[in-house]
Amino acid sequence: MATGSFPAKDKLTIGFAHAAYQLGARFALRNSGINAFEVRNFAGLEARIGEADVLVVSGMWQNTLLAKAPRLRFLQSISAGVNQYDQALFRAQGVRLASAQGVNEVAVAEHAMALMLGLRRHLHTARDNQRAKHWRPMIADIPAREDELAGKTLVIVGYGRIGKRLAKLAKAFDMRVIGLRRSTGGASAPADEVRTMAEFSSLLPVADVVALTCPLTPETTGLIGAAALGAMKRSALLINVARGPVVNEAALIEALQKGAIGGAGIDVTVEEPLPVESALWGCGNALITPHTAGETQAYEDNVLDILMENLDRLWRGEASLRNEIV
Repeated sequence: MATGSFPAKDKLTIGFAHAAYQLGARFALRNSGINAFEVRNFAGLEARIGEADVLVVSGMWQNTLLAKAPRLRFLQSISAGVNQYDQALFRAQGVRLASAQGVNEVAVAEHAMALMLGLRRHLHTARDNQRAKHWRPMIADIPAREDELAGKTLVIVGYGRIGKRLAKLAKAFDMRVIGLRRSTGGASAPADEVRTMAEFSSLLPVADVVALTCPLTPETTGLIGAAALGAMKRSALLINVARGPVVNEAALIEALQKGAIGGAGIDVTVEEPLPVESALWGCGNALITPHTAGETQAYEDNVLDILMENLDRLWRGEASLRNEIV
């Protein structure tokens, strides 16, 4: 169990744990004078976690590691999501926890916009045709052609930081934007209007694009199922940059295969990596990216900015942290 005051800068050791992110190298460029180490796999983390006063980690985390971390005082999550952390256990052990909320809101919103544009402009099929060296002829069937976003209605499910950023981008394309959140309190801009989640079902038939930017909660799990997909326009797009389980994958596959909706831009799936046997791979009206909506060349530095702000707060003895969870 963590005891005592937070270590001074010259006594502190930070552990960075991620398979790909270059957190250690980017941190070294800050010349902070703080001791740090970096591991790339769970075995390395398990072997060295006992050295860490502060740990920066996300997907590699397992709650059993707390028992092997007697020095740990603070865990800075690399991700905005914190489902992997047992918050009650963190409280019991006296270990502070903060998320990286907001670290990639620009990237995720831009990715959602890219999926919309890609599907509407048929960029995914154009790339397939490029590989096949096929020059597609002009299309006589009007509904089968590329289309414009201007004038279309975008319903954003989860009108938080990412949702608002997406709304701003969509307005630049002259879309009508409706944001959905738990309550209508607060400013609606840049969306044209904000409704509550109670109106979700009634808005599906008017949406040309439904974009999911909501957190995974008991209320949002399975939110997009057969009934929701059946209520959408046959030409409508579904964009998921939230979490895989927000969508009933079997229902989505059936809707795509039957042409019940126009297409789907999917960055997250129920099981990741998406199994090779999944029928989702074969849906020509789906554009799939491997959970990369939040990826950006600025990711490491954005996380480190939050980390350093929280370290400063801990050194000053402040009660609250940026993006505090525990």
